[in-house]
Amino acid sequence: MTKRIKLLHLTYDMRIGGTETVIKNLVEGLDKDNFDVEILCIEPSIGPFGQQLIDEGYKVSHLNWTGGFDIKVIKDIRKYIRSQNVDILHCHQYTPWVYGALASAFTTAKVIFTEHGRFYPDSSSWKRKFINPILVGLTDHITAISKATKQALVDYEFIPEDKIQVIYNGIKPLVADEKKIEELRDELNIPKGAQILGTVARLDPIKNQTMMIEAFDMVLREHPNTYLLIVGDGEEKEKLLKLVEKLAINEKVIFTGYIAKPVNHIALMDIFLLSSLSEGTSMTLLEAMSLGTPCAVTDAGGNPEVIEDKFNGFVSLNDETGEFAHNILKLLDTFNKKHWNDSCLKIFNNRFQTTKMVNQYSTHYKGVKC
Repeated sequence: MTKRIKLLHLTYDMRIGGTETVIKNLVEGLDKDNFDVEILCIEPSIGPFGQQLIDEGYKVSHLNWTGGFDIKVIKDIRKYIRSQNVDILHCHQYTPWVYGALASAFTTAKVIFTEHGRFYPDSSSWKRKFINPILVGLTDHITAISKATKQALVDYEFIPEDKIQVIYNGIKPLVADEKKIEELRDELNIPKGAQILGTVARLDPIKNQTMMIEAFDMVLREHPNTYLLIVGDGEEKEKLLKLVEKLAINEKVIFTGYIAKPVNHIALMDIFLLSSLSEGTSMTLLEAMSLGTPCAVTDAGGNPEVIEDKFNGFVSLNDETGEFAHNILKLLDTFNKKHWNDSCLKIFNNRFQTTKMVNQYSTHYKGVKC
């Protein structure tokens, strides 16, 4: 019998987020006959997803990195690689890649690095210009979650374009409960027949919900029987509440706070909105797509790779309130649920299913090991 490949995912932690969702889907989705998978978090906490995986029987460990460059982290990772006979070290995000690539030197472990997203505004440094070629030399394969993210690695991390392959994030399609959706509409006091715009995201400057609300105010002038549902929490909440009050649209904007599993909230939305200034491949955007919900998004990061303009939604220039509002109005004015549902599911099923992502990574793992 062929020996199973010992695969170790190296990440910050396993809190609930996009990167962590990808790792969780890979861990659960890979063929158990071919792979023995573990997770090592460099931060002291493993996070909720980590605990869920432990409960499912997977091994999730952690180190005690708290910031700054810590040579002990390199030593601890190298010790783990050797003691657990790790075949492949899959590093997620830049800092785990630095530690993982250096730790793998003089071991038999192969290294894969995946970049999951970029900060806004993007930048570089002379340190990275010096060290990244060394890290690339220690790395067997590099992937990015979108073409935009790949280009950022070329422009800001000095990684040769031909060294990077794009593998899109994949998720399991959401399954909503029709009865609970109607109950939710009643709970939120949204009248039947009203059209619902919505988003699910942390309330953070990078998500630019200020622009979203200002665009929604413009939309209301032509479609007064429309509501905006904002699912999430964060530092921008008070600012956004004051903006809604200033625009006198309090009765039309609903803040739910953080919802752990917002599937029925997303299913309640007729149109999903994403106004971000920067994105990798948004998981909530994929979730909306899996439910057949058309989207109005900005052209930040990987958004235009998920939403093909005029096919499964509309894409506007970044931080352009008028254009964002115009695209929402186009969706409302020409709304045909079956048409948009079919278009969204076609893109989702062809490109963003979990199985497609898992199969692509599985092929890379086997190729690197050989």
